[in-house]
Amino acid sequence: MTRDVLTFGITLLVALILYPPAIAGLRRLKAGQVIQAELPESHQKKAGTPTGGGAVFVGVALVAGALAALAGHSGAFPALIGLAAGGAVGFFDDRSKLRLGARGIPARLKLPLQLVVGIPIAVIAVSNGGAQQLGLPQADWVVSAVAVIAVVATANAVNLTDGMDGLAGGLSMIAIATFALALPGAPSGEKVVALALCGGLGAFLVFNRHPARVFMGDMGALAIGCALAAMAVQQGVVVLLPLVGLVFVIETLSVIIQVAYFKVSGGRRIFTMTPIHYTFHHHGWSENRIALSFWGAGLVSALAAVGVARLTT
Repeated sequence: MTRDVLTFGITLLVALILYPPAIAGLRRLKAGQVIQAELPESHQKKAGTPTGGGAVFVGVALVAGALAALAGHSGAFPALIGLAAGGAVGFFDDRSKLRLGARGIPARLKLPLQLVVGIPIAVIAVSNGGAQQLGLPQADWVVSAVAVIAVVATANAVNLTDGMDGLAGGLSMIAIATFALALPGAPSGEKVVALALCGGLGAFLVFNRHPARVFMGDMGALAIGCALAAMAVQQGVVVLLPLVGLVFVIETLSVIIQVAYFKVSGGRRIFTMTPIHYTFHHHGWSENRIALSFWGAGLVSALAAVGVARLTT
């Protein structure tokens, strides 16, 4: 427990020190957020806010995890690979958005690219303890297929949720801490990566709370999603991932339902705007209210996952 507290505290402090110069550097690089034209006026005002702030918390977690591995702590590798690979894809997507506009890498290329990095992340997580999965048939191809789907789906879910100040960062901290501290099977190295990531995210939220002074960008969101899925697979509890990250799932489903209904109905919509946090915003909810409410829902779903784990293990 002492090591866990120290890991979180030290990485929180280091990231708090790093963020001001990092934000200044992003401003000098003109790495300003590009805002989609269909978003509300309150979001149009955010155009130009530095993006790419995920580089700090990803970097802090990578260094902490590498040091833990060198010190002999086992189990850090899957989460580290998830952070590095997801962060690399996100970096190129952010770079594409800054050069080409808000859409970034085209979807027809983005999904295959995510599969390319998702497969080795899943394989590494399975081979580092995740071959036996709670609630899944113990067949190699089933576990491997579910693991790949989990990595790609979680990365996209976190990325879709990252649309309001503080929203994705807070939900990610809750989910990561749940796997590191409350669910069974987390090895010591994975815990170090997870708690370092939580420390970095805590510092990020200081600067990302409304009104945000920096955004995490796809680099941060995709890295979080890949690492979170790698942790779930490695611990053998990937079936609990949708419950731990239930808000991420709802955000993603809102987009899928909206797009499907739009196509079959000839242009009609179910929600005012998706992901669903934008619908709440259109109906008068402030960004702070949305973030706090969604964090509360995320905490409840994470506690429910812990309860399920205790009943089934």
